[in-house]
Amino acid sequence: MPHTPVWFMRQAGRSLPEYRKIRDGIGMLDSCRRPDLVTEITLQPVRRHGVDAAILFSDIVVPLAAAGVDLDIVTGTGPVVAEPIRADSDVDRLRPITADDVRYVDEAVRMLVAELGPIPLIGFAGAPFTLASYLIEGGPSRTYVKTKAMMYGEPALWNALCDRLADITLAFLRTQVAAGAGAVQLFDSWAGALSEADYRRHVLPHSSKVLVGLADAGVPRIHFGVGTAVLLRAMGEAGADVVGVDWRTPLDQAAELVGRDKAVQGNLDPAVLFAPWQVVEAEARRVLAEGGSAPGHVFNLGHGVMPDTDPDVLTRLVDLIHQASTR
Repeated sequence: MPHTPVWFMRQAGRSLPEYRKIRDGIGMLDSCRRPDLVTEITLQPVRRHGVDAAILFSDIVVPLAAAGVDLDIVTGTGPVVAEPIRADSDVDRLRPITADDVRYVDEAVRMLVAELGPIPLIGFAGAPFTLASYLIEGGPSRTYVKTKAMMYGEPALWNALCDRLADITLAFLRTQVAAGAGAVQLFDSWAGALSEADYRRHVLPHSSKVLVGLADAGVPRIHFGVGTAVLLRAMGEAGADVVGVDWRTPLDQAAELVGRDKAVQGNLDPAVLFAPWQVVEAEARRVLAEGGSAPGHVFNLGHGVMPDTDPDVLTRLVDLIHQASTR
């Protein structure tokens, strides 16, 4: 590619008026289970912004629902689990999944690959720690008290849960790759709540099971978390080819931490997009310069596109990245 590739986390979503229109009156989980809707939503930012990759429109709890978890995605709250995990018997309720359990995802990926042509489709899934936190807390949390209580106090139960989640996640990603996804991203959104020691002991083995388990898939593997400055060295050991970095850590520093054999992804602060254009441009050029110190750089935001972001700014940003990084 003659320029630095660029795509945005949550590019297919709430910032686009065409997305809000097509989702009107349709619940999130229902949207994720309709291949025609998934295809259209995934394609919307590719058409509008000219990004270099599409990201599958889905949700990290989709494979949990397929595994038998009674949950709902509540508007304004997020995933809510009816019966949180508390004991071995609760883990036993999480059954393994196969491609047949998520046929709608398989079908959507195949439809998208046919539509996208040379533009790669990135598949995605939630990492075991983040999925476990939803299952244990019963929904989103700011403190992860119940999650950490199990992690520290019941390590056997914790490892059984995360091992089961790693298997489910691996099956979910393998389904996407088999259907034609050209890359995958593992989101560990809440891993930043941990110390490096706790991450290495309680989380890294399970994320590594997923990422290393995809080593023979023949597609790039991206690993991303939020608030992970102290975890980047450990995340670089988990088995990904690319490590996503949030906006708090300069990419040149991140490149040293994750290892010189890894590419980096990121990491413009999503809030910068609300500033005057000259600020957006200056910050984007800074990110490009810092990313240039790594063996490879995929331009992205340091987290997802915020709902109130002006889509025209994103389109303009894509043009800037393409022009400024052309070799």
